[in-house]
Amino acid sequence: MQIDQEVSKNLRRIRKEKGLTLDKTAELTGVSKAMLSQIERGVSSPTIARLWQIASGLNVSFSQFVIASPVINTQPNTLKMSDDRSADDWVNDDFFVNVLFPYEASLGFEVYELGLKESYEHKSEAHNLGVIEHVICVSGRMAIHCDDAWHVLGEGQAIRFSGAQPHSYKNIGNGRAVFHNIIHYPPTDY
Repeated sequence: MQIDQEVSKNLRRIRKEKGLTLDKTAELTGVSKAMLSQIERGVSSPTIARLWQIASGLNVSFSQFVIASPVINTQPNTLKMSDDRSADDWVNDDFFVNVLFPYEASLGFEVYELGLKESYEHKSEAHNLGVIEHVICVSGRMAIHCDDAWHVLGEGQAIRFSGAQPHSYKNIGNGRAVFHNIIHYPPTDY
């Protein structure tokens, strides 16, 4: 699967750029040295939750793991992303992830399109302090669990919340629910 190759290559690149050993990376992320090594060698595929855990521990954006090459712009420019989707965008049979705009340091955010099959719930661990999520329901009906409550969204409705808490996205309608997620990171060395 193409995404596994990108995750493997990018994890190794990010770890080396930060001058980290596998032991130190394990300490920072809470993911075992053995698992990190398996991911880097392409032997194991991390779950979305595990990949977020690694990204948070390394203080980098999630999209830096799944895109072919990092976007490095000091000044934002016009960028049109393709609407071409492949089977690789499906993380599993129930959850779809498409990076619309990868993280750019000059902007401080990344944008995703996500899809949930009927009745599916995706649970997310807390991100780093200061991370803010903006979720916009594009189609279907969904609920977001944050701030100890469920918040229902229909098509065109949106919610903003702190990503520094465990949170969930759940499809509560018929058919697939599709939403956009804009994740804003606080100014750091992402």
